[in-house]
Amino acid sequence: MSLDTVAGDITEEAEERAARIREEADARAEEIVAAAEDDAAEIEAEREREIETTIEREREQRLSSAKLEAKQQRLEARRDVLEDVREAAAARVAALSGDRREALTRALLDDAAREFEAGATVEVYGRADDADLLDAVLADYEDFERAGEIDCLGGIVAESERSRVRVNDTFDSVLDAVWDEELRAVSDRLFENGTGGAGGTEIESGDGTGTETEGDTGSATDR
Repeated sequence: MSLDTVAGDITEEAEERAARIREEADARAEEIVAAAEDDAAEIEAEREREIETTIEREREQRLSSAKLEAKQQRLEARRDVLEDVREAAAARVAALSGDRREALTRALLDDAAREFEAGATVEVYGRADDADLLDAVLADYEDFERAGEIDCLGGIVAESERSRVRVNDTFDSVLDAVWDEELRAVSDRLFENGTGGAGGTEIESGDGTGTETEGDTGSATDR
């Protein structure tokens, strides 16, 4: 299983959910604008002879307010659907099992292994439910040993005191990377006829896959 497959699944689900939400938000927006126009027309009919300028100003204010409210509803709908999709994606990633889970775990371990010096003892942390899987997989990695548990969807965090390197290759970090790199663009395409502005600005950015290297003072930087 590749990260491209995961990204494709997430993108397809995002498109379906966002299309439904956008239709509902647009229908509601049209109702709000129509109601505002009706109100403005009634005011104009009642006071047209006396204060034409005032009526027009009130009409414009009402329409502007209605459009602003409609815009806000579309933005909220966008945030809601993207949040729902992200939660659903996290649940799907966490539920990976069998060969797919092992293959992704091995791929992440291979990625992490490249960050450490040869011969360095590497301590590996993973999800509690993955303990047996990690023990089996780590048997194929010299100088790698399971050291404990972390709260994550899956994958590993690896660190070596000798190399002063800490690699975050959890499923969470993979999901963050896919979210930041793919779903921002998907959001823009899905909502291109909506409120304007980049859809990515409404998405919470993840931490991404990162390596932290400790300096002499003990500080760390992301890979």
